[in-house]
Amino acid sequence: MRPSERLAYDPIEGRDRLVLPGGGRMVVWVIVNVETWSDTDPMPRTVLTPPAGGIPAPDVPNWAWHEYGNRVGFWRLMHALDRQGVRAALAINGQAVEHYPQITRAALERDWEFVGHGLTQRNMQKVEDERADIRATTHAIEAATGRRPRGWLGPGLTETWETPDILVEEGYEYVCDWVLDDQPVELATRTSPIVNVPYTQECNDVAMMLIQHHPAREYLQRATDQFDQIYQDAADSARVMALVVHPYIMGAPHRLKYFERALQHIRTHRDVEFWTGEQILDWYTKSRPA
Repeated sequence: MRPSERLAYDPIEGRDRLVLPGGGRMVVWVIVNVETWSDTDPMPRTVLTPPAGGIPAPDVPNWAWHEYGNRVGFWRLMHALDRQGVRAALAINGQAVEHYPQITRAALERDWEFVGHGLTQRNMQKVEDERADIRATTHAIEAATGRRPRGWLGPGLTETWETPDILVEEGYEYVCDWVLDDQPVELATRTSPIVNVPYTQECNDVAMMLIQHHPAREYLQRATDQFDQIYQDAADSARVMALVVHPYIMGAPHRLKYFERALQHIRTHRDVEFWTGEQILDWYTKSRPA
């Protein structure tokens, strides 16, 4: 199916009301992306360009830039989330589960949700066998956690024409790639529908820091501004907001404090829940209109 054939246009204005338990107004979920970058392939993102141009192999400075996030930055993010009492979702490459066992163990100890994020950090349109890649990711997470992942986030939000179909057939219940709404929506597949849980491109450190080249404080400004607006919008019907971080970006020493300050701002609102993707899924499937 074409993307536009998977869901009908349904404006948020005029929908049946969505209600959170306990008088809650909106939900925020935090997604920490942990990835594996090959040290033999061209780097998918770079912080330094080679002085003589071309595509160097090995690309030590850019591979090391990413690896710093998993060696150091992840732990900064984890401690910030601990201090704020936030349980996160870990979107993790299948190979990263094995490459970074201490990260896997730390997330398990905190009861974070594990979300499938491809076997490696590679465009799903360039994967030789998409179903095999999804299946291998699922098995890696299940072997490490004892549970199959329920949610999927494509590397770089990439999908093929068949991704939602394959995800349902492989047992996934929700996806995050369709950044088009502030409430969960259902996508048609060739079998049964799959729920899309709201994700974000705007409150995403990749977009802000690496593509738009904003200073670190932009994360705090944008996150609080977006939260304040969605909180206002949620007066009549519950909304969902995502905060996305990567250890090699927001885990850098000059950026971490702005992420934590955004969490502190949100936590001052007693009617806002910090949930994981599967908690949002379970609430939505029970609360959605018939």
